[in-house]
Amino acid sequence: MEKNDIFVQMDELDNRVGMFHSELSALKQRVKELLEENKRLSNENHQLRQVFKRETALERDAGLAAQASGRVAAEEASADQNPEAMDEQIAAVGEGHDNLARLYHEGFHICNVYYGHLRTEGDCLFCLSFLNK
Repeated sequence: MEKNDIFVQMDELDNRVGMFHSELSALKQRVKELLEENKRLSNENHQLRQVFKRETALERDAGLAAQASGRVAAEEASADQNPEAMDEQIAAVGEGHDNLARLYHEGFHICNVYYGHLRTEGDCLFCLSFLNK
């Protein structure tokens, strides 16, 4: 009888070790996922900070230029009455497209599906089709 008891105990111990091993594997996988997400978010945060610094510098420079010229409003009013206004509007659309292209090349989605998220897996077909329009 003692030999059977030993084998039963060994079998129970083996089952428990197997359960512990599977739990440990699941925990290791979850930690790996969390570390990858943390790294992705850190990269995204770093890139967003760089973009924010660049944009605030551009806005500050644009604000200073607008204050120095003082005639921006008068030029806009006169531009509505001449044909050159249409050319300026087309240039503004081109500038917006250039800004989106710059954001895309910095690693961010510009498509309506994932707009503003960091691109981690190469090119996005939605973004590329938007840029080609």
